[in-house]
Amino acid sequence: MVTMTSDPYVPPADSGSQAPLDPATGHVTPAEPVQNPPSPAKEVKFTRAGALWSALIVGFLVLIVLLIFIAQNTESAVLHFLGWNWSLPLGVSILAAAVLGGLITVLAGAVRIFQLRRAAKKNYKAAIR
Repeated sequence: MVTMTSDPYVPPADSGSQAPLDPATGHVTPAEPVQNPPSPAKEVKFTRAGALWSALIVGFLVLIVLLIFIAQNTESAVLHFLGWNWSLPLGVSILAAAVLGGLITVLAGAVRIFQLRRAAKKNYKAAIR
């Protein structure tokens, strides 16, 4: 037989298993202490595919900003370099200068990586002997 009560903190008790009541409050005392549930593990972990998508999104946003920059700077500019003269839109010329600067930086970095790999290979061969 199930006993009903109007107190929402007192669960209904079966007649076969009576939980002890706290004499001070009249509520059922839990048999074992209530433990906090374990916090759920992070569901989504870092992956290379996720990093690739993030990089693609950032790249497209930069591309959109560059296209807006070029579209707003369409005035023609005359450029002079080592006796050559040519005329380009201002936005295109600034973008070309930035790209060339980036390529020079990549070239310098590639040379340095080549030097470090060569030195590491030489040190590795010396350590084996």
